[in-house]
Amino acid sequence: MPCSESGATDAVRFEVPDFEINEGRMLEVSNQPPPLENYDLFSSDPVLRAALVREHGGSALDDLSTLGRQLGTAEMIAAGAEANRNSPVLKSFDRYGHRIDEVEFHASWHKLLGLALNAGLHSGPWVKPRKGAHVTRAAGCYMLAQIESGVYCPVSMTYAAVATLSHSPPLAAEWLPRIYSRVYDPSFRPAAEKTSALIGMGMTENQGGSDLRANVTRAVPYASEGNRRFYRIKGHKWFMSAPMSDAFLILAQTGAGPSCFLVPRWTPEGKRNAIHIRRLKDKLGNRSNASSEVELDGAHGELVGEEGRGIPTIIEMGNYTRLDCAIGTSGLMRQGLAQAVHHARYRRAFQKLLIDQALMTNVLADLAIESEAATVLTMRLSRAYDENDEAALAFRRVVTPAAKFWICKRGPAFAAEAMEVLGGNGYVEEFNLARIYRETPLNSIWEGSGNVMCLDVLRALTRTPAAVAMLLDEVVEPATADPRLRAHLVRLQGEAKQLDEAGARSFVRDLVLALQAALLIRYSSADVADAFCATRLAGDGGAFGLLPAGTNARAIVDRAAPAFSR
Repeated sequence: MPCSESGATDAVRFEVPDFEINEGRMLEVSNQPPPLENYDLFSSDPVLRAALVREHGGSALDDLSTLGRQLGTAEMIAAGAEANRNSPVLKSFDRYGHRIDEVEFHASWHKLLGLALNAGLHSGPWVKPRKGAHVTRAAGCYMLAQIESGVYCPVSMTYAAVATLSHSPPLAAEWLPRIYSRVYDPSFRPAAEKTSALIGMGMTENQGGSDLRANVTRAVPYASEGNRRFYRIKGHKWFMSAPMSDAFLILAQTGAGPSCFLVPRWTPEGKRNAIHIRRLKDKLGNRSNASSEVELDGAHGELVGEEGRGIPTIIEMGNYTRLDCAIGTSGLMRQGLAQAVHHARYRRAFQKLLIDQALMTNVLADLAIESEAATVLTMRLSRAYDENDEAALAFRRVVTPAAKFWICKRGPAFAAEAMEVLGGNGYVEEFNLARIYRETPLNSIWEGSGNVMCLDVLRALTRTPAAVAMLLDEVVEPATADPRLRAHLVRLQGEAKQLDEAGARSFVRDLVLALQAALLIRYSSADVADAFCATRLAGDGGAFGLLPAGTNARAIVDRAAPAFSR
């Protein structure tokens, strides 16, 4: 305290404003946005709606609007959060000591999975092949991922398994009617007694990971019936996805090399198959879904396709799940953007709404551009799965791993920026941006990490030399409208002439950016296309919120805002 000349201490006086203490009165909560719930995920997303119609899925507008309203209810949003909070539990033994190897899921998981099957997201394009069928499913899965991505995993693998099972007509005849059913049946019993069936997958082993030829699990033939061949399978799988599924497609070595097998949870005699779940993985995200480590102790399995050709047989399934990785990340980006913009429209700081503050608007607009670029490319890629001409096959062979690489690589940075818009709330688990942030790295890892995807692109281009020209054709016309895309295209053509492994990531990134720019120039607003080309093709494009002066950021944000009324 200050002292007087005499050494005495002077009293310091503070002016304290008068206030009234009201005992028992709760603190009033203010300046917080209402929850983003009870809204239509489909109708409030103009980018998704336009892409659906453009890519020939317009006949499903009403069905998808119904699904969008169902998924956007407070009930379903709460179910997604609840399923994620209550991770599945492994029950290795019953109370008498009998081995059962069952996985128990929360009721919210079953509610969401039942809705997904009812909407046909696991099988729709196979049941009714038609123009726009895969595009329609992609739009539905894009919305499902926004509510809970863990449920998307068994939906995706069941959808993708159809392509592999088609290599074995007897297996297809037996299993496809179960897969096509929209009546979800969570019970644990032989598939023949159920109303529907789900398919999981087990490829990797602890010593090999992505190097599938290093697998050591063995399969020994023990019986046959006509052209059906049955094996006893002994070994392990380091990651067996969705272990509650009714059957799994796995790889095992035979005398002819790696081969593909369908391994059901129950044997043809109605006994539990020898699939022993050692543990469930404690994962960073995707916590509502079980991923397991299993031991196969002479399990019954049936050969799918040609013996020794298991990797190409099961990789056909992998192409569809890779497509779903791009769709899923695009959906997560959309939900992250919707939450960020919604927050900014209601939250006030420094006497202004966040959305009216120029720097925040710049960040939100940049996020909106990234989200739209991901969405339009995944929907365009989905159309290639509806078509079977040479150009479509080349497009999907190259662009599936390319889109998975770049879109999924952008996901974590996108989620972190969206989370930052909410500040401390974004870092709290009750706000779903924390869940989205933990979820986004998975799609970049699952079904092949970034390097594997880039090497797959190089292999696809080597095997299909005409693919480069076909892909560049997608870009040439839009490039006439923008000098930045023209310059980027010249660079890309130069890279294509000297492809090598070390530069694969740069080439794949540049290929995806060219395709996204072309789509935005053709179909988006001039504001979005111009800002994308300025930042992704000719600018830094590293962090979000670096849009150049003159960008109509507010128009971009308003276009991306979810329709919501209190």
